[in-house]
Amino acid sequence: MDGQKTDAQKIKNIVQGVKTEEQRLRQKYSFLAKQDSLGLLILILSLTGMITSGLLYYYAFIPAWLCIMLAAVFASISHELEHDLIHKLYFRHQPFIHNLMMAIVWLMRPSTINPWYRRKIHLLHHKTSGTKQDLEERLVGNGIANILVRYIVMFDGLFGLILQRKHLNREVKAFNFLTVFNGGFPLTILYYIFGYGFLLFHSVDFFIASDFTYPPWLLVFSEWSNLLMVIIIAPNFLRSGCLNLVTSYLHYYGGVNNVLQQTQVFKSLLIWPLNLFTFNFAGTHAIHHFVVQQPFYLRQMLASTAHKVMKENGVRFNDVSTFSNANRYSSL
Repeated sequence: MDGQKTDAQKIKNIVQGVKTEEQRLRQKYSFLAKQDSLGLLILILSLTGMITSGLLYYYAFIPAWLCIMLAAVFASISHELEHDLIHKLYFRHQPFIHNLMMAIVWLMRPSTINPWYRRKIHLLHHKTSGTKQDLEERLVGNGIANILVRYIVMFDGLFGLILQRKHLNREVKAFNFLTVFNGGFPLTILYYIFGYGFLLFHSVDFFIASDFTYPPWLLVFSEWSNLLMVIIIAPNFLRSGCLNLVTSYLHYYGGVNNVLQQTQVFKSLLIWPLNLFTFNFAGTHAIHHFVVQQPFYLRQMLASTAHKVMKENGVRFNDVSTFSNANRYSSL
């Protein structure tokens, strides 16, 4: 009981420390009061950046690799915006604009289920984090001990869903294969059709004689898949792969009794290549578990202060044991 009281006090200290720093920043920077406008402006800028990078590639001003990297960065911003929208931090009382923003961030990240369905499993995530019932994290590999299966789940959502279907159906009350699968219709389905189509076409084409004549419809499909691969499919594969790798290992699974034990912070120069395409998710997501109603940019602004109070109160930093023990929270 005393241990539980101690943890409760530590959690209270962290929440108070984060909220105090938020209040200080809001008093210092008056523009933070324009939360709806800031969210919409960031969305417009990131969408413009993603479209611009695609156009620059299409007209041969930049190479494919640069377009992929730029688009992945802009898509990572849209992920943070979606997360804020799930918690209704922008245009809560203006459903048309709110839902329009939800649709746009999904268009920028078609490899994911739609944000309206994700809202349901993300709110469940906050209630069940660290347990078998946390569907959101289990869909991206959290708690899987088999390394091969885990990496398939992290980097190929569709194949991973099929691979884990029976296991999740048996253990997770909220899981239904068709519900999750249909949560990606139609964008995610198209994403995988063109993605797998690109791989299949070029794999077969490698072995076919150069004088072979393809049907016109297949050549049109190939042209589209080639373009989409660079401007949206590969960027989202890169973004989601980095995100799933990070989130899968920073969330604990098993041995979790309270919010203090749900997450850790990854803070290292080695993690920055992953953070580049996840908008510093590894360094800031744990803050969100303590104080939910904060826009992502504010979380970035107060991260250094939050990390200090979190470390003082027992939140773990750079606990690499999650890579070898299937994320179990255990005594160090």
